[in-house]
Amino acid sequence: MSSRADPKVAVLMGGPSAEREVSLSSGRECAAALRNEGFEVIELDAGPDLAARLADLSPDVVFNALHGRWGEDGCVQGLLEWSRIPYTHSGVLASALAMDKERTKQVYRDAGLPVVASVLASKAEVAARHVLPPPYVVKPYNEGSSVGVYLVKDGANQPPQLSDEMPETVMVETYAPGREMTTTVLGDRALTVTDILTDGWYDYDAKYKAGGSRHVVPAEIPQEIFDACLDYALRAHKALGCRGLSRTDFRWDESRGLEGLVLLETNTQPGMTPTSLAPEQAQACGMSFGALCRWMVEDASCDR
Repeated sequence: MSSRADPKVAVLMGGPSAEREVSLSSGRECAAALRNEGFEVIELDAGPDLAARLADLSPDVVFNALHGRWGEDGCVQGLLEWSRIPYTHSGVLASALAMDKERTKQVYRDAGLPVVASVLASKAEVAARHVLPPPYVVKPYNEGSSVGVYLVKDGANQPPQLSDEMPETVMVETYAPGREMTTTVLGDRALTVTDILTDGWYDYDAKYKAGGSRHVVPAEIPQEIFDACLDYALRAHKALGCRGLSRTDFRWDESRGLEGLVLLETNTQPGMTPTSLAPEQAQACGMSFGALCRWMVEDASCDR
């Protein structure tokens, strides 16, 4: 990062993915916090002319607040590496791996981390028959924020009829019952565990609408499970090659103890909105939102 008194930070937001609106919210929040921290900030809605606009602006650092495809899957990271502009979050390979949910699971398995069974299947195949015994979940293998998630319940007679917006290849995974929990990793430290309470499925609305979910942080769970979440999240972060900030999501079946804890996925660019989990965990550990954003800018680099 440049040594000038007030480094110029370009906050990337928006973009063309299905998570555009969430990214815009994240970007605005981060931009405001960084201004309060004394940085010169430019808000940049990422479009096809992104490379040219970055060349014109010549920022010292890019704060990547993009979510979903193009911004979180290694594409924009490759552009920033090529341009030699220091940036936040994970690099090309870790971003691509973590966005591909099936490859993420293979990395987890190789690292000895617990996951449920899953397969990739065509949309037509999923609509024609039960690819796995119910209950199971169908979701895009390369999107986030519960975009296009289908829960097929136990005893369901018919397979799900997927919307036209779903990709041609989807992930089908055995449904993991129990509590939804998550752990943020910052650098080389797992912060804490949040227990996410909702009235139903933890879907897009539950994640991003006010009152959609209630967060208990730190989670009121047995110490063994709490410690396992911290350990698993840090191991997942390292196994995928993540940098900066990441967040790993879990399901825990209380009736099975430690054997009931499984990893779902790792988010290399978790949300940074008022209802987001990572800033809330940082706050619980004594780090303000502004301090968190500052840390991420100061951590930025190339060759991530």
